[in-house]
Parts: sequence; structure tokens; C-alpha cells
Amino acid sequence: MSATQIVVLVIVIVVLVAVGIFAWTAMRRRALRDKFGPEYDRVLEEQESRAAAERELRDRERKHAELSLTPLSPESHDRYAQEWEELQVMFVDDPARAVGAADELVTRLVAERGYPTEDYDDQLAHLSVEHARTLGNYRDAHDIHLANERGEASTEQLRQAVVYYRALVAELLGDQPVHTDTPATEPR
Repeated sequence: MSATQIVVLVIVIVVLVAVGIFAWTAMRRRALRDKFGPEYDRVLEEQESRAAAERELRDRERKHAELSLTPLSPESHDRYAQEWEELQVMFVDDPARAVGAADELVTRLVAERGYPTEDYDDQLAHLSVEHARTLGNYRDAHDIHLANERGEASTEQLRQAVVYYRALVAELLGDQPVHTDTPATEPR
């Protein structure tokens, strides 16, 4: 083999390795983006670089894998679904109290599933791994709950918070556990 052939072969190998690394990186990035959805973009905005954001998301996956998550028992599932129905009825007479109850119900529900609830930011990070699509709703609902505690939330904001909480509760409970078609219990 001549020196020219060796140089060409080395260049071809280097190019193939570079293309492989690029393809592998793009595939990992796409997998994170697909898994985390809008949370991927939010973390990307918070971090100083794409690499740091992706490291954060992979770290969340690793920590999430260490959790001992358990499905709800049928009794717990039914109890939470019933509590949610009662909460929606409560909204008609006392929207502010209903939003506080919704926040508390979600916290109890995620704790019973095995998610940590001591620190809100950690709770969000853990939830983002499996529930990224509804996490923005949960953040918004919780922010409205905090505004409500300060006396700063309008009735429309409270209604929206209940809708946001309902999305997460439905996802945490599973396939259509929360009735949304009953006009008498729908927040107004």
C-alpha cells in the first residue's frame, strides 16, 4: 500500500468516525427532544449551552431511574378520581379553596406514586421524565395557586388552574380516570 493510499484511508476513516459521532449525537438529541417535549426547550433556555441542557435532562433520567415508583392501587385510584370529582363541584361555590385543594391533591398523588415532594423544583425535575407534556400546565397551575394564596388570582385564572391540574391528574391516574364531560362538575 502506497503512502497516498494510507493517507486516503486514514482520511476516510476519520470522516466516517466524525459522521458516526455526529449521527449518534443527533440521535441522542432527538430522543431527548421527543421524550421531554416542551421541557427540553425550557431547560435549553435556562442553561448556558445545549450540552449543559442535555446533561441536565440525562441527569434527570438517571435520578428518575433511582426512584421506586409504584402504580396506584385500584382503591387509591378510585379515591383520587372521586376526590377530583368533588373538587370540581367545590369550584362552583369556592374557586379559591378548590385550587388549593387541587394543588394539595396533586402533591399527595405524586407522593403516593413515589415521587419526592419535599422540594418543588426536584418534584418538577422528576415528573419531567415521564410527564413532560403536562408539566408546563402543572407549573402554571402551581403559580396560579401561589398567586391565589397572595389574593392576586382572578376567577378566570383559578378556572384555568383547575383545568391545568386536571390534565396532570388525568395523566397520573391513567386512561381517562377524570370525567371531563359532566357539565354540572365542569369549572365555570
